[in-house]
Amino acid sequence: MTLAYDATGDGPALVLLHSAVCDRRMWDPQWPALVDAGYQVVRCDFRGFGQTPLPDRRHNDAEDVLDLLDALGIGQAALIASSYGGRVAVEIAARRPDRVSAMALLCAGLPEHEPTDELRAFGEREDALLEAGDVAGAVELNVDTWLGPDADDVVREKVRAMQRHAFEVQLAAPEGAGRNEVEIDLSAIKAPCLALSGGHDLADFRQIAAQLPGLLADSRHLELPWAGHLPSLERPAVVTDLLTGFLRETVPADCA
Repeated sequence: MTLAYDATGDGPALVLLHSAVCDRRMWDPQWPALVDAGYQVVRCDFRGFGQTPLPDRRHNDAEDVLDLLDALGIGQAALIASSYGGRVAVEIAARRPDRVSAMALLCAGLPEHEPTDELRAFGEREDALLEAGDVAGAVELNVDTWLGPDADDVVREKVRAMQRHAFEVQLAAPEGAGRNEVEIDLSAIKAPCLALSGGHDLADFRQIAAQLPGLLADSRHLELPWAGHLPSLERPAVVTDLLTGFLRETVPADCA
């Protein structure tokens, strides 16, 4: 099954991977700017998000993204990834380093990360709300947890809608659905990496971003003191400028 996706533009390939709070619509602010900067831009919905349903079997998101690149005839791409999408990007870069030209990770997760008590408590609260049938409460918990103080009402409503839809799809998942996890070797990653973190984010994601320069061969970390967990939505113009600057250094486009 092919992931739901959008693809447009010419030049070096970029793939935008979304947070588990959102779907591919989270990249609406960056999408036109990256195309105008001279890139072929692809964004997709993971299974169980946006317009991609869950199958009645287990799956692996990294393999799904690689299958999509194969279907589009893209041999190598830069990965721009938020939160859970960052975890997927790291897995792709570790398993297939030849397929990744660069990575920009925004408040990324990391395979095998041991959650803090704060993150674990969030997950337990979310599970309790969903088990009680309070989907609206679980949505609000996510909006309040993951958006920083700069997120306006329009952004909050956008995230609210994406998260609500994801819950609806996932709660209706067929028997047998789920993700397959695989072990990876971070030392296999060769692509240059920009790791962004948010000063208002949970400690887990700030710690992961700060650790990446010591774990990856070519990585640098930048903390955004104003940001929560979704900086590309909170101050989209600032993040777009950071991304295009990083891409000019690592994967320059002819017209960039």
